Amino acid sequence: MVEGTVSRGFEIAHEQFTENFERKGDYREVGASFVAFHKGKKVVDLWGGHADASHTRSWARDTLGNVWSATKGIVAIAVAKCVDRGLFRYEDAVAKVWPEFAANGKAKITIAQLLSHQAGLNGFAEPTTLKDFEDWDECCAKLARQAPAWPPGEASSYHAMTYGWLAGELVRRTSAKSIGRFVRDEIARPLDAEFYIGLPEAQEAHVAQMLPPKRVVDMDTLPLPALAKLAMTNPQMVPEAMLTRSWRAAEIPGGNGQASAHGLARIYAAVIGHEILTAETLAKMTTAQTSGRTDMFLGFTDNWAMGISLNTPGIYGPNKRAFGFSGWGGSFGCADPDAQVSIGYVCNQMGPDLVGDPRTMGLCKAVLDSAARL
Repeated sequence: MVEGTVSRGFEIAHEQFTENFERKGDYREVGASFVAFHKGKKVVDLWGGHADASHTRSWARDTLGNVWSATKGIVAIAVAKCVDRGLFRYEDAVAKVWPEFAANGKAKITIAQLLSHQAGLNGFAEPTTLKDFEDWDECCAKLARQAPAWPPGEASSYHAMTYGWLAGELVRRTSAKSIGRFVRDEIARPLDAEFYIGLPEAQEAHVAQMLPPKRVVDMDTLPLPALAKLAMTNPQMVPEAMLTRSWRAAEIPGGNGQASAHGLARIYAAVIGHEILTAETLAKMTTAQTSGRTDMFLGFTDNWAMGISLNTPGIYGPNKRAFGFSGWGGSFGCADPDAQVSIGYVCNQMGPDLVGDPRTMGLCKAVLDSAARL
């Protein structure tokens, strides 16, 4: 069932990936791919299972999946590339590059606060539908005229979908390219990495059918502050949203990136290998923006840097300097700059939990333990 190769010393990664197709319960794989780089060399390149619910399409090496919030990590890298080019600084006010954003008490919000989920714009205040997500200009206009839900900088709560328009508009205003085009032209294409925000129709044949979780988590039952629930309730996020061509074609950078495991792993390998960012900018991108604070939505402490998720919870291995981003359902991309390891994983059977997919820790441990023994 599992195809591909692993380098000598990384056999345990093959075993771990294979076991995910045999595990019981909510996290049993249907189709998935798993890629890792070590010191710039691809050492794991595996795929297996099926790309559809009826098991009629085999998962291929270049199969794409909707990676949900793993998209945010690539957006953060795009923003960092703009910083690298001197288009803006993390400490600048958002309104410096997006004047309309200053409305309703937001004039002093910095780009750093925006990227680290401190801006108080974690959900839409105005009525919004999932179809509205496909209208870039209107989503940005709503956020620009909205008042923060808390004093900016005084709390952190995951901006589950709004992060994408907030960060993406910074890129659009300063580079004259939409976030999807910027990622394609400046990051993915030069690296030969399969990653799209706004999927071209020609790539539709490569897209896996995403499968909703076997158990549905009722947001109303979660012990979250009312402010935190704004991130997922207006509109109510449902996994079925990702099943339409219009969703995949739109640029929804908080959660509709279409990627292969190779695409994610290759981009993160390029980041820690200083192919697309300078060492100075990488250090800035991965600097924590809060101290001793718990994210109201996710419950992590000191987890947010400049749009990237730091490894405070330890999901990407033991090194706290590791970073990346995981998506709803299980897909993720990450890197450990000290171990010189990057990992990409894409699956179509979504897990039910917002945090704590067991596949993540198992796959990361297999690669990092193997790398440490070499």
